[in-house]
Amino acid sequence: MVLLGIKYSGIFKKLNLFNMTFNYGKEKLTLKKTFALAQGKTKGVLIPEIKSKVEKSNAIVHKVVHFGRTVYGINTGFGPLCDTLISENETKKLQRNLLISHAVGVGDPILPLLSKIMMICKVHALCQGYSGIRLTVIERILFFIENDLLPVVPEQGSVGASGDLAPLAHLFLPLIGEGEFWEGKHIVSAKKVLNNYGLAPIVLEAKEGLALINGTQFILAHALFGLQKINYLADLADVAGAMSLEGLQGSAAPFKSALHEIRPFKGSLKVAKRMRLLLEGSDNLDAHKNCSRVQDPYSIRCIPQVHGASRNAFKHLKKLATIELNAVTDNPILLNEEEIISGGNFHGQPLAMALDYCSIAASELGNVSDRRCYLMLEGKYGLPRLLTEKGGLNSGFMIPQYTTAALVTENKSLCFPASADSIPTSLGQEDHVSMGSISGRKFNQILGNLEKILAIELMYAAQALEFRGGIKCSALIQENYQLLRNQVLKLEEDRLLKEDIQTLIKMIQNQTFIVR
Repeated sequence: MVLLGIKYSGIFKKLNLFNMTFNYGKEKLTLKKTFALAQGKTKGVLIPEIKSKVEKSNAIVHKVVHFGRTVYGINTGFGPLCDTLISENETKKLQRNLLISHAVGVGDPILPLLSKIMMICKVHALCQGYSGIRLTVIERILFFIENDLLPVVPEQGSVGASGDLAPLAHLFLPLIGEGEFWEGKHIVSAKKVLNNYGLAPIVLEAKEGLALINGTQFILAHALFGLQKINYLADLADVAGAMSLEGLQGSAAPFKSALHEIRPFKGSLKVAKRMRLLLEGSDNLDAHKNCSRVQDPYSIRCIPQVHGASRNAFKHLKKLATIELNAVTDNPILLNEEEIISGGNFHGQPLAMALDYCSIAASELGNVSDRRCYLMLEGKYGLPRLLTEKGGLNSGFMIPQYTTAALVTENKSLCFPASADSIPTSLGQEDHVSMGSISGRKFNQILGNLEKILAIELMYAAQALEFRGGIKCSALIQENYQLLRNQVLKLEEDRLLKEDIQTLIKMIQNQTFIVR
């Protein structure tokens, strides 16, 4: 499957939401529904009730403009210029200037998929009816979503406080005929694309520019993208741990339910249960049940505690992201004609802190995986040193562990919590910012490294199993071992391992391994 120019063969494997509709502003948006909308298998629609809410909210803005009431962002400047009044005939120019002036992002573009998720999240927020934007603007964004007209958004420039100002400004520049779209792997001007579709640029009216660029949709999109990947990677980490345990002929006793019921963290209980399932019926483990080894190293026997702690963090992020998916995060908020509140719903701290926590959690899955790799190289528990019987002339699997060590250290360096820092902006008006955009980007970088670490552990574990005399492992481990061996052969003598590692990384990205 190719989605927006990127291969995602595993993302939608478990979705049963295809050929359905989703009512923006009415239904609750979930992680699965968001990705179904992004893939175009679920169609987002605006029902009359929601259209009416949007129009009523917009009518409030018109009253403010025409009757001269001073409201931030509607007839004032922005940030530290909030005390500068803007005349009625200048409000349109003010909103255009807002998008133009804030589109100062730098760096590589984010994935087109992320741009699409950002638009989906923004439409759902605007349809709550608290933003004062015209229906015609929302309908144009929906047209972009449905026709895969995906704006080019630079990855750097947001401090995650007045929302993701720079990324959202770039995201919505095409509405006014500025900015750029993706066309396959190429970048084309928005003017050209709009012309090809016979669309005139929209002239923004009061409050609309502010409603578009205030919000946490950049942070949220990165959180959702990471959560979609981590579901599989967390399960795969259990599989890799179980296969390594089989290769090391470790004990399954530390996974007994009675042990974990007296310290009942949900993550630990789940991982212990999964380990029992993954090791069920293993002749290999039965073959050494009464051996003299008293206990295994922590990286083996503490899999439920370590993997489980990470799962607790991911579950927390998913809960918060689901709240944010259905929240209104722009500013000011139009509750009714009397109450227009300039608040702080755009502040990214709730997601930023959780994303930093999840960066540590994902990093730890890689950290303990690397330890298991090292353990299999030591020449203990009946395995040859470096997992080769021809050491000396051959280095065997010595060097791939250097790679996991490098990746683990890189992940550690990425774990510094961006949300713990704050640099005042906007002449001190925005004197505390979340830096949540950086938290989201780092989380996904760590997940990319985790894919590579787990690929190498699976390669090691499969090699370790070669020295167990053909004794059968559990059915699930045996099945995954065979999937791996269909693509990567046993290492007999030194050979280029780069292609083998890359093959396994792609298998992980395509969700080829069975993790149930």
